[in-house]
Amino acid sequence: MFTPKYPPQDTAPLVTATAPTAPAPAPVQPTAPAPVASASHRPTVQLTPGSALALAVGGGAVVLVVGAVLVSMLLAVAITAASVAVCAVVLRSILNAERNR
Repeated sequence: MFTPKYPPQDTAPLVTATAPTAPAPAPVQPTAPAPVASASHRPTVQLTPGSALALAVGGGAVVLVVGAVLVSMLLAVAITAASVAVCAVVLRSILNAERNR
């Protein structure tokens, strides 16, 4: 079950290299330089004052929401730690009272 499963080996016939019968033609030297690729014509994003304002307001809202979530999580941890500390003090006092009797 945990052994690897390998695919079957290819059964294609081996291709052997044959020597060319005719000599290869001499390479042709280019006479003109290759054309340079032109700059891309992608549309650029242009921010209007309204869209910039909307972007700033949206970013501010995201920061406020993330900040509120983080603060609430920190507050939950602090409340939990305080309640555990109170429980520990109460249990300690109960155990000390039982030992002193």
